[in-house]
Amino acid sequence: MSFSMTGYGQSSRHFGGSKIVFEVKSVNHRFCEIVLRMPREWNGFEDALRRKVQQYVRRGRIDVFINREHEENAGGPVLNRTAVKSYLAAAEALKKEFGVNGELDLLGMLNLPGVMESDSQPALPENGDSFLELLVNGLEESVRALVEMRAREGRFLAADIAERVGRLEELHNEMSGLAPVVVMEYRDKLRQRLEDLQDGTFPFDEQKFGMEVAIFADRSSIEEELTRLRSHFEQCRILLGGGEPIGRKLDFLIQEMNRETNTIGSKCNHLGIGNCVLEMKAELEKIREQAANLE
Repeated sequence: MSFSMTGYGQSSRHFGGSKIVFEVKSVNHRFCEIVLRMPREWNGFEDALRRKVQQYVRRGRIDVFINREHEENAGGPVLNRTAVKSYLAAAEALKKEFGVNGELDLLGMLNLPGVMESDSQPALPENGDSFLELLVNGLEESVRALVEMRAREGRFLAADIAERVGRLEELHNEMSGLAPVVVMEYRDKLRQRLEDLQDGTFPFDEQKFGMEVAIFADRSSIEEELTRLRSHFEQCRILLGGGEPIGRKLDFLIQEMNRETNTIGSKCNHLGIGNCVLEMKAELEKIREQAANLE
């Protein structure tokens, strides 16, 4: 199954008169980068929470937000007198030592961090393992929701890419059918030009004519490129049907297919094949854009 790197998940848990909300967001990234934001006093649980995310996500930037919300039936905020005294003392020291002017007003004081606190702040329980289990379970629920969303989007991306690979195969078949015609058209045009130029002053050498056609056929042959392209198409379908992260592998295959397509365009001077090359490059660019969203 293919997974997108974009997703969102949310869950919540209740503890000590507060609601703990878990939010997980993910976007495209070359590697697996996990960024956790939660109350400072819970930083000791970061490693365990990070490992839980890594069990489900292997690529992308994952932002984890764990917030503590005050519940309506809990007590209201209370004044932290210790914090107020510390701020006032610091303000007085700024005036005396550094000559800073200004006064702390009521609104400014209330907006300072730590001045107002909930009267039911959830402290860490004596059994830290049980609180860690609560955090891990809450985070796991939100990560599962994230993965489900990534899976849904991944199925759409994989289906779109598979459809475009089918179009590449159609163009491949068209070029395969035109490849032998290129040499025959060149042979006929060259013979016609020589006949038009023939005025009896030079003999027509069939052997040299055949050698010229053979050299052109060898120089314009695209059989090897077509064979490698067919192999790349098969690899794409195998990746899309597998269960491993495919983003980087698919990106590599797209680069290889682009290289083979460019080679065909430079080797074969034929209008029909040239049109196929242009359309194939356009489809590959669309596939590349979609593949950039896959894990």
